[in-house]
Amino acid sequence: MELVNHIPIAFDSTFRLPLPVNHRFPMEKYDLLPEQLILEGISKITDFFKPTSPSLETVFQVHNSDYVERLCDLSLNKSEIRSIGFPLSDDLVKREFLIAGGTIKGCEMAFENGIAMNIAGGTHHAFSGHGEAFCLLNDQAIAAQYLLDNDRAKKILILDLDVHQGNGTAEIFRFNPYVFTCSFHGNKNYPFRKEISDLDIPFEDQTDDTNYLTKIKEIIPRLIDKFQPDFIFYLCGVDVLKTDKLGRLGLTLEGCKKRDEFILNLCKLNKIPVQCSMGGGYSEEIKIIIEAHANTFRMAKAIYV
Repeated sequence: MELVNHIPIAFDSTFRLPLPVNHRFPMEKYDLLPEQLILEGISKITDFFKPTSPSLETVFQVHNSDYVERLCDLSLNKSEIRSIGFPLSDDLVKREFLIAGGTIKGCEMAFENGIAMNIAGGTHHAFSGHGEAFCLLNDQAIAAQYLLDNDRAKKILILDLDVHQGNGTAEIFRFNPYVFTCSFHGNKNYPFRKEISDLDIPFEDQTDDTNYLTKIKEIIPRLIDKFQPDFIFYLCGVDVLKTDKLGRLGLTLEGCKKRDEFILNLCKLNKIPVQCSMGGGYSEEIKIIIEAHANTFRMAKAIYV
């Protein structure tokens, strides 16, 4: 895979949705991260593309039509809204559709560039029939099914390295032999009732850089060799950091950066297009979240451009 001139990045101003004061989800990162990338010269304004919403038919291939229609009508019940964790609104639903659209478009661009990024995404707690934990629609699942349905890929690996298990993704593709779901996550983290991925690798509390990196370097190359995917989705959550409020692992910024370096080098070495969604990051200091996410983009540029 040759070097490219730029790395396409999905971004829309709606990614930063106004939330009630003291909400624990750090929406400001969706403004600050693009600013940081441009300030450092990692990305140019022209690298960012504005996503469009996928059709309902595309979303229905992954999510139950009844759920999606009630989501769009804002008619979910109180229990369903409480599980999501966001106040339900038209803007929130629009945001989720645009995030999924950005991931789909990113996949198309990844075939040309080797890699594409989504400033948001990684909404892996969205099940086929309900949302959970800040996730309404599962962007990478929708995009994976889109690639299969349009004969753009035949075997897909969803590599989920967020600190939380990708329970929604596991449920959606449980019986699909063309999508391999692999989740590396904290054993005692949410969700407390785990789904069954094709491969689940749980880590104990405060797992450090050395043990974490040793495990992914041992397992992921063998997995790629065995499954032989022709497209990879990488959920590169930075909630694996020791500083994360919602995580229980013990990685440093450098360890998280080395994780991204290893995964992206592996994708490029194997000439497999990869789409990256940013996933979670909930450290107390916003500068740590931005630095960790920016490291993913720094590594992508170093490897692909």
